[in-house]
Amino acid sequence: MKVGMMKSRFAVVLLCSVYAVLAYAGSDTTMLPLPNSGNVTLTLDEYNRLVEMAAKPPKNPDVAPLPYSIKHADVKLRVENDGVRGSVQLEGEVFRKGVSKVPLTTGMTILDAHQLDAHQIDAHQGGKDLPLEQENGTHSALLPGPGEFSVDLETGLPLRIEAGRASFSLPVPAAGSVQLTLVIPGDHTWANISPGLITGRKSENGHTAIEATLVPGQSASIWWATREAVTPVVPREVRFLADAKTLVSVSEAEMRVAVLADLTVVQGEPRKFEVAVPEGYEITGVTGASLDSTETHSGVLTLKVSAPGQRSHQFLISMERSINASKADAPFLSFKGAQRETGEVLVEGAGTMEITATEGGGLKRMDVKEASPYLRALAHFPPQAAFRYHKQSDETPTLALGWVRFPDSSVLAAVAESAVVTTLVTSEGKSLTEVKLTLKNQAQPFLKVALPAGATILSAEVGGEPVKPVQGSDGSRVPLLRPRFHPTDSYTVSFVFMHSGAPFAKKGGAELSLPNMDIPISLLNWEVFLPEQYKVKDFGGDVIAADRVPPAFSEEAAMRDYRMREAEVSSSLSNNMRLESYPGQMGGYVVDPSGAVVPNARVTVTSTDNGSARTVITDAQGHWVAAAMQSGNFKARVEMPGFGTSVFNLNYDSSQPSAYNFPINVASVAETVEVSAAAPQLQTEAAAIGGFIGGPIHGKQMNSLPLVARNVTDLAMLGPGVAAQQNGASANVVNLQKRVAGVLPVPIDVPRAGTSFSFVRPLVLDEETKVTFSYKSR
Repeated sequence: MKVGMMKSRFAVVLLCSVYAVLAYAGSDTTMLPLPNSGNVTLTLDEYNRLVEMAAKPPKNPDVAPLPYSIKHADVKLRVENDGVRGSVQLEGEVFRKGVSKVPLTTGMTILDAHQLDAHQIDAHQGGKDLPLEQENGTHSALLPGPGEFSVDLETGLPLRIEAGRASFSLPVPAAGSVQLTLVIPGDHTWANISPGLITGRKSENGHTAIEATLVPGQSASIWWATREAVTPVVPREVRFLADAKTLVSVSEAEMRVAVLADLTVVQGEPRKFEVAVPEGYEITGVTGASLDSTETHSGVLTLKVSAPGQRSHQFLISMERSINASKADAPFLSFKGAQRETGEVLVEGAGTMEITATEGGGLKRMDVKEASPYLRALAHFPPQAAFRYHKQSDETPTLALGWVRFPDSSVLAAVAESAVVTTLVTSEGKSLTEVKLTLKNQAQPFLKVALPAGATILSAEVGGEPVKPVQGSDGSRVPLLRPRFHPTDSYTVSFVFMHSGAPFAKKGGAELSLPNMDIPISLLNWEVFLPEQYKVKDFGGDVIAADRVPPAFSEEAAMRDYRMREAEVSSSLSNNMRLESYPGQMGGYVVDPSGAVVPNARVTVTSTDNGSARTVITDAQGHWVAAAMQSGNFKARVEMPGFGTSVFNLNYDSSQPSAYNFPINVASVAETVEVSAAAPQLQTEAAAIGGFIGGPIHGKQMNSLPLVARNVTDLAMLGPGVAAQQNGASANVVNLQKRVAGVLPVPIDVPRAGTSFSFVRPLVLDEETKVTFSYKSR
């Protein structure tokens, strides 16, 4: 430590002595003498820190990533004679020290260049000459830095003049922002700049000044229309053909007419067309792609076009007049100067009315379906008469209309052909209910559902696709339609709701209810699945046990005898495999050459009309089913490892669904066989049950049916001596159990084993449906 202290003291004394000598050498001899140096004591750590700081190299200054930047470009051009002259003023900054090469413009002819200082910029004076370098079309300047710069370039550009048009291309400098001021000849001349944005326009002294903002670094195309003196040409005679498709709409107080006119020019360049307006009619609208303007004067409608050289013109003319009688003459539009006039007339009535049409003057009646599809697309109501005509010089077509109006009557907007309801009841007293409606819907968008107290809708589907229920002030609403879904036939709407009831005791009574629905239901089938630990009896309510329903209530009862005769000649497969098909369902079985069912086979059904495809897998019974199918032609492709691939052609009617038998053959190599004829068709369930043993089915026979066949329709076909109880669950129950387990986020203990009870109720009209029963633990 003493040695270190001595070193530090010696260093300090030495430094102070050197400083004193230097100070004395650089001072004037007249200055007062410095005092004697003294000793300063530093710690070793402080000394080491000073030594370390003295050894560090000086930090280099930061260098700008780019040597220069062009901040703004101001382009001022003027069109003179056959060229474009002007200036380009560039403002920027050089960041690095020394001389930097700064590219200014590319692809532009530079006549002169000057560098300006701040004073010259403000005074608009020319600066000192600036030499430029040109390399590959790019003009560059050598500018000193660091510091700001301003460069003024005098430039010239070529001007292209064509027939009725002048244009030039402007290479835009790559600056932060670019402003353009362009002066072109002519008052109120309309110029086009692409790409770019015109921000101002002013006309004075026979010139138009345009201000615009350009896209930096992108070449701008600038053009405007010019007027050139051309040698007058004798106009050719205009000849054209006219075809008018007329829709006449008769309502209670007025007659509306829409005319779709197609004009074909065969000679000349017409700038306008004239149409005689029928007396008493007012023109309400005229549209057309080539229409420039219209005017009506002295009963003549003039259509001015923007493209006289166009060979084809199309106009939509609408007009109307008030009526207070029950008869009127339909008008016919006539184009003046037309070489030939043809057309069609379609008549429709608004509301409930019957129209009588009497034609004359060469008018020919035709079927409504023969009318032009464009004309039929204009109609809002079912057309009642259609005509065509070819106007001759010696005759004028006439059409006298008379009508009788009938009072409007209310029409059902929607009706449910059937309702299949499945309810699962747990030991906690909760119930989960799925309602499937087969609808014919005219215009009703929502189904109003009055749920029982404590019930909540969990999900809903329209045509097999999920939709979102709506909660209104007066109850819940389930959508009956969805976007891009336009049904033309019956389709399925379903919803699932949960009701929190009272827990079951060892014995007691319970009540289940279905909500009010504001559409009539032709036949309601209700299956109630209760846990197996409860014995249930004494059913009541406003439903009928399925085993007591007369045959008239079943959908197939009227055809039972005929189907029983058909069943006698059916194959052994169709005698043992039965499938129920609801509207919109397609299904069947896949079997091998021995007749045994093939599980886990892949069936792909593809529509040959629109290309849509659906893929399903056969279950353990070899059964497959696809829901929400539309009517049409299909190809069914059946694939299974170890078997040859088979393709079947199907003609499917969703209102009368069929079950299909798809046989496939064992194959050692991959092969595909396409069957041109329709696939073998199985019987539907209602016929199969009736023909199972030549009469009504009994309990043991019911239990021998596949699981998918045991449902409310089967129970509705039972004889009067069989109870409504069913030990096995139907496919509806199984499907609902799967939905709860895999789709619906519902914390509910769904029973997997239990007893099904089936009920029916015909003609349900916006009213609640209830079933009551008593129970006790087994």
